[in-house]
Amino acid sequence: MAIMQFREAIRAAMIEEMERDERVFLIGEEVGQYDGAYKVSEGMLKRFGPKRVIDTPISEAGFAGLGIGAAMNGLRPIVEFMTFNFSFVAFDQLVNNAAKIRYMSGGQFKIPIVFRGPNGAAGQLAATHSTSVESIYSYFPGLKVVAPSNPDDAKGLLKSAIRDDDPVIFLESELMYSMRGEVNEDPEYLIPLGKARIAREGEDVTIVAHSKSYWIALEVADRLAEEGYSAEVIDPRTIRPFDFDTVVQSIKKTNRCVIIDESNPFASVSSEVAFQIQQRAFDYLDAPVLRVTAKDTPAPYAKNLIEYYMPSVDAAYEACKKVMYVD
Repeated sequence: MAIMQFREAIRAAMIEEMERDERVFLIGEEVGQYDGAYKVSEGMLKRFGPKRVIDTPISEAGFAGLGIGAAMNGLRPIVEFMTFNFSFVAFDQLVNNAAKIRYMSGGQFKIPIVFRGPNGAAGQLAATHSTSVESIYSYFPGLKVVAPSNPDDAKGLLKSAIRDDDPVIFLESELMYSMRGEVNEDPEYLIPLGKARIAREGEDVTIVAHSKSYWIALEVADRLAEEGYSAEVIDPRTIRPFDFDTVVQSIKKTNRCVIIDESNPFASVSSEVAFQIQQRAFDYLDAPVLRVTAKDTPAPYAKNLIEYYMPSVDAAYEACKKVMYVD
């Protein structure tokens, strides 16, 4: 095991896969000469050359479409968006082409492509740079959506995503790029897509949280432990396909659930998870499922307002006490 930053783990995954398979290449704005907007691709241009680490103009629809065409012709592109908010410029390419070509062609074309980059709010970036897109892209059959919470998962999941024959939306967080953690150095270290991780076992309440919301869940679990309650924390890691079985098995034990989700609340990831829980485990629930989400407004710029807008440890802690009927 090595200690790596989140960005270094992503870079290691890309390098290992590009060395293993010459069909893999990286394309996007500033991924070459500038080493990536957040230095995720640092040194990769020198290592692989301009034919495999390709700088593009500001043209999301263009380079996303180029990647899809390359995937249809047997290559395995990694397309970096400087922020997933900019992916909306290429929205048609992702949801009407990447997601559907395999289905519409009767399986004649595979689309082995990864769209990756930072997702969600990262401090004072204001409304157009703070959208959490996981619920948007999870809506479309044909796309897989991954949102890791730590460096080791980032590496193992990204390597699996690059080897997958379907398009994968790989969501990172600017606020996590400098996070350090142990990372498996085995070049064949793969984490399967669609399998959740039980990060902490408990008996009194289940907390489901992905990406940086996962770290809120751990803080809440620590606070509850000081009061004698044990929370089970589940990190789904993959939003679509979602590992509902692991969540249901946990609820059969705890009988209570809180979902922490940075999305806006209407038609969010937490909406679907809460629905699936009531459908699959209604008889095991001793309290309604509660959600802690971002507020139902565009993200504000002011520091005090963005802090109020985001899901918080205090709100998640109060939600857990409420489902446990603890004052």
